[in-house]
Amino acid sequence: MESTRASQKRYPPELKERAVRMVTETIATEGNSFGVITRIARQLGIGSESLRNWVRQAEIDTGTKAGTTSIEAGRITELERENRELRRANEILRSASIFFAGELDPRPKR
Repeated sequence: MESTRASQKRYPPELKERAVRMVTETIATEGNSFGVITRIARQLGIGSESLRNWVRQAEIDTGTKAGTTSIEAGRITELERENRELRRANEILRSASIFFAGELDPRPKR
């Protein structure tokens, strides 16, 4: 299913991985993180906030930082979708049972 949000598919995964790797390697070699993300974002022609978010998520996924990993976030989204579908199905079944209960009621209608 295609996403309606264009921002989710704006950059290919290879570019994201390369950019994050460049940031982590640059920080490791320079020992200073100030301005690294902005500089690399300019070099690659991507938004600095996008790169900052990718680096933050990569740190969470590797366990360096606390937070919800990408896998966990995907699973949560999947469970929320399933939950919505089940609630909708329950509402349809509830409406149908009320309708059929009224049809089968032997008492005359007023």
